[in-house]
Amino acid sequence: MVSTVPLGGPGGRLGRSHLRRLVVGQGLAAVTDALFIVWLTLFVLDLAEPGLATGFVLVAVALPRAVLLPPAGVLVDRLGPDRVVAAAAWLRVAVLLTLGALVTFAPPSLTTVALLGGLLGAADAAYFPAALALLPAVVPTEQLSRVNGLVQGAESGGDLVGPAVAAGCIAAAGFPATLGGITAMAALAAAAFSTLVRVVQRASGPGAEAAPDGTGTADEQPGSLRALTAGLGYAWREPVVRGMLAAIALINLAVVGPVLVGAAVLADQRLGGAGALGIVLSGFGAGSLAGSLAAGWRPPSRRGRTVVGGVAAIGAGMVGLAAVTQVLAATAVASLIGLGSGFLGVVVVATLQERVPEHLLGRVLSLVVLATVAFDPFSYVLAGALLPYGTATLFLASGGAVLTCAALVATSPAVRSLH
Repeated sequence: MVSTVPLGGPGGRLGRSHLRRLVVGQGLAAVTDALFIVWLTLFVLDLAEPGLATGFVLVAVALPRAVLLPPAGVLVDRLGPDRVVAAAAWLRVAVLLTLGALVTFAPPSLTTVALLGGLLGAADAAYFPAALALLPAVVPTEQLSRVNGLVQGAESGGDLVGPAVAAGCIAAAGFPATLGGITAMAALAAAAFSTLVRVVQRASGPGAEAAPDGTGTADEQPGSLRALTAGLGYAWREPVVRGMLAAIALINLAVVGPVLVGAAVLADQRLGGAGALGIVLSGFGAGSLAGSLAAGWRPPSRRGRTVVGGVAAIGAGMVGLAAVTQVLAATAVASLIGLGSGFLGVVVVATLQERVPEHLLGRVLSLVVLATVAFDPFSYVLAGALLPYGTATLFLASGGAVLTCAALVATSPAVRSLH
């Protein structure tokens, strides 16, 4: 495992220049993701008629990512997050270069694009938990919230401007050139991570050696399955971890589909059409960006109450969408949902980074990412099932579920007493 012996004196585990490289690397990676998913969607639409083709390629990206996340968490704990994040970042670059060559010289088939997308999904499965687990190995504990706020703020900013930037670049320069720019950003991120590997490894002392099973603790038995089971067992036994994972999963199940699908119907029926949808979703993105930055800049002193309040704010916003009839009001409510989501994300991740034992951190954080992404398809199905009863019913049901979750989280002494 990576040592957490402080480096560079009182400034933190690593010097300021290395800390900047970490933030820049993760920020570039987040923006690259936001740009690429838009590029991929538009490219597939250009390559084939709209319909199943787009869904086929996007599923090819998402499925390996979801399935491989828990095993990737084991890999992070065994090899160290610094090595895994650098390797995953360079794998991304290699896949993007291959795709760029195909796009430039001969239009690839949908199957080829899907296969390359699956490789990117596998790289994402390793990258996301490794990137989250790398922060506590590099960043002083008192700065974890701030750095998480910057990184997640970059992700929210990428989601906010990514569609417009990617679409504009494609219109101006074409698909190959736009992908070339995205690949260059990915390469810069990978280079930044590679410099951290050398520095972190030099910081590792004799005490940083892993146990014989490679998981960092001698009381676990060898084998990937046992290592995976140990991580799942820890997450289940710890009330704080279990409660936060359950809250993240429920929020994504109850919010993602209703916001994306329900807001589209709401815009068409009450708000004036597709232009209104773009404004409302921009409000959500702006709120998420503000929440991430606010949580990083002024970390809450009572995290338990903040977690409850963040979940409740998201639930109240979803209920509020049931009543809005004007674009301004809908945008304000969507901003509230984004604000709670962004703030909550930073607080939850920073709390787990501080509390979870280092030798289990990759596995637990892989479950956090899994809870964030795995329920999206089910959320879309749930939204589709409720839409025939009206958007008001959809938003009231989803908001009520999130508010119930907030009430249940508030009854947990372990969560409520968090500082």
